[in-house]
Amino acid sequence: VQLVESGGGLVQPGGSLTLSCAASGLESDYYSIGWFRQAPGKDREGVSCISSFDGSTRYADSVKGRFTISKDNAKNTVYLKMNILKPEDTAVYYCAVARGSREWAKSLGTLDMLSRTWYDFWGQGTQVTVSS
Repeated sequence: VQLVESGGGLVQPGGSLTLSCAASGLESDYYSIGWFRQAPGKDREGVSCISSFDGSTRYADSVKGRFTISKDNAKNTVYLKMNILKPEDTAVYYCAVARGSREWAKSLGTLDMLSRTWYDFWGQGTQVTVSS
């Protein structure tokens, strides 16, 4: 499995960025792709995730209403549209994938898929800096 993030950069507070995560080698129809971030001196935290089974999504409270996750199945790419960015959104953003059975995928709505412990493969990260 290979995950490649792109789209990070420097943006002013209130601005927008869209991150992309291109996935290859998944070899499974049942997976969750998550976005995580890690600021200097802080733990890596879950931001959002999306299920391949039914397209259901989940967001951390800190980004609800500002970030939107989506996927393009034809391109095997997941996007994170980030609006109304704040300085506290500054971090390295990673995408990751968790894979499992069809039964596991059906239960994703009951699991804490923003926990990094579920995810097996990680991208290299992309820096997002929100500053004036």
